[in-house]
Amino acid sequence: MLTNQQAKTILAEADLLHSAEQVQAALKKVADEINRTLADQHPLVLSVMGGAVIFTGQLLPMLDFPLDFDYLHVSRYGNDKQGGELHWKVAPRENVKGKVVLVLDDILDEGHTMQAIKQRVMELGATKFYCAVFADKLHGKVKPIQADFVGLELADRFVFGFGMDIHGAWRNLPAIYAVKEN
Repeated sequence: MLTNQQAKTILAEADLLHSAEQVQAALKKVADEINRTLADQHPLVLSVMGGAVIFTGQLLPMLDFPLDFDYLHVSRYGNDKQGGELHWKVAPRENVKGKVVLVLDDILDEGHTMQAIKQRVMELGATKFYCAVFADKLHGKVKPIQADFVGLELADRFVFGFGMDIHGAWRNLPAIYAVKEN
């Protein structure tokens, strides 16, 4: 965990990648695409805690169709900068059976977490799986899964803001920042 001063210093030295206005435009784009695709399907929307909280909270009111809502909690990062072993804190429940499922997450980095979520949801009997991520990190590696709906594409940098954190801090920022490169 960062001290208050350390967090403020990181933000002061960070590069602004996408302003709050650009973030909101990307959010609207994702909502419009989801509305066109899922309007007739009454999906179960699953939010991935904690990174997707901001994305989910702002996206759901923009969806203009009936849906069911639940959450799951899985992580490969904790407070680290690189992914590690997958940790299920709250696994998908049996309520996915027979449902079209839309999973919301903050970022698709290497894709291993989302692929594991898809596998679990489909094993539990979902009829169809979609995923929406606010950000897709472009790092040149092959990902085991692609997002169906993407807000922004980001360069391969350590980013934070709009749900994404740096050592637990700054998920609450309305814009997207990247740690200053050396």
